[in-house]
Amino acid sequence: MPAAPRLPFDPIERASELWVEHIGESRSMRLATSIMRVQQLISSELDAALKPFGITFARYEVLQLISFSAAGRLPLSKIGERLMVHPTSVTNAMDRLETQGLVRRVADQTDRRRTFAELTDQGKHVLGQATDAVMAIDFAVVGLDDEQQDQAFELLKAVRSAAGDF
Repeated sequence: MPAAPRLPFDPIERASELWVEHIGESRSMRLATSIMRVQQLISSELDAALKPFGITFARYEVLQLISFSAAGRLPLSKIGERLMVHPTSVTNAMDRLETQGLVRRVADQTDRRRTFAELTDQGKHVLGQATDAVMAIDFAVVGLDDEQQDQAFELLKAVRSAAGDF
């Protein structure tokens, strides 16, 4: 996160004041805008921490998800389902990771329509270093203690549930 504020005021709070002045109640606009800004800040910090390893956070998630599988490999369709992304996003991430030598595609011997992704030894090595890097910055979640992080998670979980995310 930036060491010093770029502005001497909170621009989202100012937008909220203007919203009230011109449109009306600003509570949901203020919260949605804050969530989007926090997402930008966290993404930026995570990607910066992962840059030395040549991966983005999206590709890190793919590597980590594969590493969590009991069989050491996952069908590409499961990766998209679990990360809640479009199959094209999985294909793009896999193409990049495969080019980097971090994953390999393996055909399913019992179903030619299915392809598995598995980590290479280099992928396991990079994943270990990358995990250390994101853990060192506490996943870029700053400004909240453990209890507040738990509360924020539960609040956002309620929003995700109400939106039909799970």
